[in-house]
This record gives sequence, C-alpha cells and structure tokens, in this order.
Amino acid sequence: MRHVKSRFLPLALFAAGVLAAGCSEVNSTIDKAQACLEAPKIITELGAEISKLTNDPQAMDKAIDDAANKLNGVADQAANTTLKEATDSMAGTLTSITVQDANDAVDALQKVTAESAAYVEKVAQACS
Repeated sequence: MRHVKSRFLPLALFAAGVLAAGCSEVNSTIDKAQACLEAPKIITELGAEISKLTNDPQAMDKAIDDAANKLNGVADQAANTTLKEATDSMAGTLTSITVQDANDAVDALQKVTAESAAYVEKVAQACS
C-alpha cells in the first residue's frame, strides 16, 4: 500500500499547484468598481501634475511614463474587458508621447488633455 500512496503524491502536489495558481489568478484581478475608481484617478493626477511641468520637459516625460505604467497595471488586473481595452489604449497613447523640449511639453499637455477627456468618457461608459 505504501508504494501506491507514493505514486499519488506527485499527482496530489500537481493538483494543489494548479488550484493555488487558479486562486492567485482570481486574487490578482481587481474588481470593476475598484478599476473604475483607480483608472480615472491616475489620469486626473497626471493632468494636474503635467500642467505644472511645462517648463521641465524631463519631469513631464517621466510623469507621463509613470502614469502609463500605472494604467498598464490597472489594465493587466482589470476583470472588465471594456475597461481593460480602454485603459490599455490610453496607456499606449501615453507611452507614445515623448517630451524632449518646451515645444514637446506644450504638445504633450494638449494631447494628454484631449485623450484624457475621451478616455474618461470611455471609462464612464464601461463603468455604468
């Protein structure tokens, strides 16, 4: 009997690992309500921050990249497909913005402002 039990031990460990992985996947997603609050907050904070950084292109570029990374995190964990797609798209838009000088800073501010308005509208529709 001892020999039979030892054959089932690897199978039991494998099954436990699969179940644990499934549970951690569920726990790594954020619910719709949390994502609906977090994503627009990131954009609002970005808008407030970059409006103060028009004379510091490097800091503005970093702030935009940081916001894109935060949005990617929300998108990666969002359980709602529509919200995930909108957030991925906005993160991609932010990632494509490069601020190297004062002219880029003005353009970036305008682009972020316009794109943010459209993004917040998409989030509102996904969250209603």
